[in-house]
Amino acid sequence: ACEMANSLKSATFLIESKLAAAARGDINAYFELGVAFSTGGHGVNVDLIEAHKWFNLAAVKGHEESQLCRAEISEEMTARQIAEAQREARAWLQQIAARAA
Repeated sequence: ACEMANSLKSATFLIESKLAAAARGDINAYFELGVAFSTGGHGVNVDLIEAHKWFNLAAVKGHEESQLCRAEISEEMTARQIAEAQREARAWLQQIAARAA
């Protein structure tokens, strides 16, 4: 159980460090967050809305692999889920802009 807690803690740390890098505009961090949420890697639950959001943010910045991943998971999502993911991506960009201002 202790090992499980440690791996969970390191997963949380990993996600937090990726979020911090994403907040600095690191498109590889965007992509890696997309991968984590689309596969359930690094101790996070699969969340296609969250995955689409991160792939979308990376794709907009020109990350080609993210464009493919976004298209792939879009096929498994409803139009409402995609709209929600796009709203969340815009909200994230507004947050970053507000922090930079």
